[in-house]
Amino acid sequence: MDNSAKQLEKIRTQPGFIAALDQSGGSTPKALKLYGIESDAWSNDEEMFTVVHQMRTRIVTSPSFNGDRILGAILFENTMDRQIEGQSTADYLWNVKNVVPFLKVDKGLAEEQDGVQLMKPMPDLDALLKKARSKNIFGTKMRSVIKQANATGIKRVVDQQFTVGKQIIAAGLVPIIEPEVDIHCPDKAEAETLLKAAMLEQLNALNSDQLVMLKLTLPEQANFYSDCIAHPNVVRVVALSGGYTRDDANARLARNHNMVASFSRALVEGLSAQQSAAEFDAMLNASIQSIYDASKT
Repeated sequence: MDNSAKQLEKIRTQPGFIAALDQSGGSTPKALKLYGIESDAWSNDEEMFTVVHQMRTRIVTSPSFNGDRILGAILFENTMDRQIEGQSTADYLWNVKNVVPFLKVDKGLAEEQDGVQLMKPMPDLDALLKKARSKNIFGTKMRSVIKQANATGIKRVVDQQFTVGKQIIAAGLVPIIEPEVDIHCPDKAEAETLLKAAMLEQLNALNSDQLVMLKLTLPEQANFYSDCIAHPNVVRVVALSGGYTRDDANARLARNHNMVASFSRALVEGLSAQQSAAEFDAMLNASIQSIYDASKT
């Protein structure tokens, strides 16, 4: 079995969750501040990305971070382009940690229209996908945001996600389709109903060999996405924490069977640059175990 087949099998069948380590330019200063590093620690973007790579390297090289509990990790392009302990980040994740590497490919969000934020255009996507393949990336992730239960807007989000998703599949990668429903959406349950209907319509139109993953906000109704989870074209459905605290996200996740976590902020909550190696590993281990347990339900 080649690596991509082994990785597909791992993502599809093993217990665990996906670590989202993909904060990009806009969200990096906030992520570093929560980690205890202020913005005076760098003077330009390149220095900032070096600092955040040091943070991610500390997480990924921790003894607590491995494929026993973690299925995959989502990287930002700058992280993919760097190395950990002499190997490219993606190769280190798979070869050393048995963790499947994914790449965030979107370029951020457009202005809100029809109650949603579509993805900005990605004119260089084909070149990025080609580079990702050359660096042994397994799949991709791209995010849109739904802020209102607006049927027109939600259909546009899903249509865009699946159109780009097919481009990613054609390049030989597995896309994580992420139409996030904002947890502050005033009619969140209604938005989720519209979203599920639009996604199932797109899923039912895929060819049998067109595989996708879905990354969804934890729903108001437990097990609401069970028919998406059971769909033959869906490799796995993962949940985003979306601003919920780790405890709240874990509690919500535990109520949704066969949905696993893909947490970003909730994963690194409590980690600090000032912690000793032992303190850091203990905090990360507890975080990973709590998210793993919630993902096993």
